[in-house]
Amino acid sequence: MILRDVVYAIDYFVFGYFVAINLVYVTLYLISFLEIADHARREAFRGLTDLYSSGYAPPVSLIVPGYNEEATIASSVRSFLALRYPVHEVVVVNDGSRDGTLDVLRREFDLRPSGQPVWLRLETAPIRGVYVSRTERLIVVDKENGGKADALNAGICAASYPLVCCIDADIILEEDALLRVARPMIESSEVAAVGGIVRVANGCRVERGRVVHISTPPDPLPNFQIVEYLRAFLAGRVGWSRLNALLIISGAFGMFRKEDLIASSGYARDTVGEDMEVVTRIHRTLREKGQRYRIVFVPDPVAWTEVPSTLRVLWRQRDRWHRGLLDTLVRHRKMLFNPRYGVVGLLAMPYFLLFEALGAVVEWVGYVAFVIGLALGVLDLQFAVAFFLAAVGLGALLSVSVVFLEELRLRKYPSWRDLARLTAYGVLENFGYRQLTTFWRVWAIWSFLRRNADWGAMERRGFGS
Repeated sequence: MILRDVVYAIDYFVFGYFVAINLVYVTLYLISFLEIADHARREAFRGLTDLYSSGYAPPVSLIVPGYNEEATIASSVRSFLALRYPVHEVVVVNDGSRDGTLDVLRREFDLRPSGQPVWLRLETAPIRGVYVSRTERLIVVDKENGGKADALNAGICAASYPLVCCIDADIILEEDALLRVARPMIESSEVAAVGGIVRVANGCRVERGRVVHISTPPDPLPNFQIVEYLRAFLAGRVGWSRLNALLIISGAFGMFRKEDLIASSGYARDTVGEDMEVVTRIHRTLREKGQRYRIVFVPDPVAWTEVPSTLRVLWRQRDRWHRGLLDTLVRHRKMLFNPRYGVVGLLAMPYFLLFEALGAVVEWVGYVAFVIGLALGVLDLQFAVAFFLAAVGLGALLSVSVVFLEELRLRKYPSWRDLARLTAYGVLENFGYRQLTTFWRVWAIWSFLRRNADWGAMERRGFGS
């Protein structure tokens, strides 16, 4: 009898939890839809060509940390140098590579030692040498291995310009992405950081460092991730950006004001979630200073990335992501429910704690209690249907909706076949894939409690041509 009562109580609690989280998702989606629609209207009257030739765009330093990138570093750097922006430089940080990354850069870009010292305003591993190209706006920092965050800090210190754009070495940027992501900073000095959308390149045709044809891949796993990325960026980050409570800018593609990064002590070198942690710390630093600022997300500057194509690698990635989220929340727990930090402390931080960090545990407990409740006959058919709709139905509806939002406003996928495929995967992800990723997040909590700081190797097949 007691077991029945416990199962009954748990099921109703989890049912209420699912209703609450989906109401939050619906709210964020509505905000995002209105914001993207407004962005699309404004875009019709804001010519990039005029901005490019206006002289108002401040110079940008592109920071590219790299470790063992011998095979692709030359083509990546060429594509970054060719971006359409009035004045920009590329700062490659060779983070103690054990292969020929530095030799390739020396040979391909005619590097020579630089006599200009680097003002180390952030902590980094020892720098072994700094080189500049005789032919390009290219700086190469060679340093001892210290990890991605350490390499980013070294690149920020070596950067010549007031805006820095931090990207991964294996990212493909669209030709005008740098100009689009810089535009909010050009238009307002209050903008401290800007994030752009990261899209999945699996299945696309890539030639000479550019995506020339967009399509979905034949394999199910990358397609599930495409839907996830669209939902996270278009229905999540757009909404949080509108509320000025955006806590994460993807480490693969984000722009910052150099002085704000340095004032916030740069990237934390002892976390696996450096991208979320640094944005949260910028919020904290600027609010404690009483400074007016905005951290925004814009949906049209596109960076393309290759996502994991095997469950083993995807598990490693999601484990690291969730451990990074937990670490950020613990480090900045002072901000939770604290009115001093405005909507960030009162809304965003509680959301990420209750629905993102702990949501996986509640969801798995709900699934188990639901099965036990049905087996014991505690739950009637009416409740079972309501539970299913709350747990799965609304999630599927939101996933499908974000696919149509992509088509109505951004229109990156040219084929209706691709949109139909993504719509199908938006429904199918709720039957197995979602439960699997939820389990990985539960595992990550246990991994975090054991103080696992492993980054996890990300195996990539490379962009096809």
